[in-house]
Amino acid sequence: MKALILSGGKGTRLRPLTYTGAKQLVPVANKPILWYGIEEMANAGITDIGIIISPETGAEVQNKTGNGEKFGVNITYILQDQPAGLAHAVKVARDFLKDSPFVMYLGDNLIQQGDLSSFLDKFIQQQPDTLILLREVNNPSAFGVAKIDEHGRVLQLIEKPKIPPSNLALVGVYFFSDIIHYAIDNIQPSPRGELEITDAIQYLIDQEKQVSACNLAGWWLDTGKKDDLLEANRLILDTYLKTSIAIDSQIDPQTKISGRVQIGHGSIINNCTIRGPVVIGDNCHLENCFIGPYTSIGDHSTLIESDLEHSVILDSARIEKINQRIIDSLIGQRTRLTVAPHHPKALRLLIGDDSQIELTAI
Repeated sequence: MKALILSGGKGTRLRPLTYTGAKQLVPVANKPILWYGIEEMANAGITDIGIIISPETGAEVQNKTGNGEKFGVNITYILQDQPAGLAHAVKVARDFLKDSPFVMYLGDNLIQQGDLSSFLDKFIQQQPDTLILLREVNNPSAFGVAKIDEHGRVLQLIEKPKIPPSNLALVGVYFFSDIIHYAIDNIQPSPRGELEITDAIQYLIDQEKQVSACNLAGWWLDTGKKDDLLEANRLILDTYLKTSIAIDSQIDPQTKISGRVQIGHGSIINNCTIRGPVVIGDNCHLENCFIGPYTSIGDHSTLIESDLEHSVILDSARIEKINQRIIDSLIGQRTRLTVAPHHPKALRLLIGDDSQIELTAI
């Protein structure tokens, strides 16, 4: 059994943040989104993993993720020279996949940890040609959608339909036998100009191959937008964070910490109030700050006289003397954020890497 994780694309829905980096490397709870997928594969016993990369961000993904040794897996990087669809990604990975069954996992998706193993067991035991995962959603037209009959059989798959036949969206996790290559060889690009994996699966359905579906009970998030990423950060912190304060961190007596809080190595915390769940990375400096729940602060960040909650701050950001509370925000690497007098009462921000912003009254 092999795995194929997709980490290409241009991340247009997370711009400006993704002008300077891969969307799959944006951190959730201070860990790149992509790594959660790799860890899910490792926990399920899949150690031979191919990662699809793009020309724009492939080098960054390789440098950040490595050869898989730290995850206990072997990683092969596969270049997809253009974003020509999920089925096209499978096509360019054929030399890696060969005749092996495999699970395909979209690298910007997150599912509840531990769910993958149960579906993998079902796929191995029942040996369908394809096993898809479905989840009820409120906005099915934004996803691939399944139409099923009263017995639960998959009748039709439609990619981002204007009039959805159901509210059952395809989760970004698919299990395939090697017959999927034959299906991909027999489909044409969609009106979007892409080889759609939904069209390949539909081809198998039309050929009366065994296409099974399972409903995903746990949570699932596509982190392609800011609010989705913040929700993923909230879920991870809420579900998995445990209190952990590095022994070499420095926390003065005036600082008040409540709830589950993780503080990394070499961080200095002076006269702050921190209410978990919160994760603070290595070598951070926080002074005279309020840090509210569901906040992640990346390594080497500095926050002086600032309040924030329900936000993700990437590495090496500096936020100084922001007396208004920053909420529901995603702030890029090496960002510098200061404020002038006569400022607003609250801020909601999406700021790309290397930005410098001063807030002032008009």
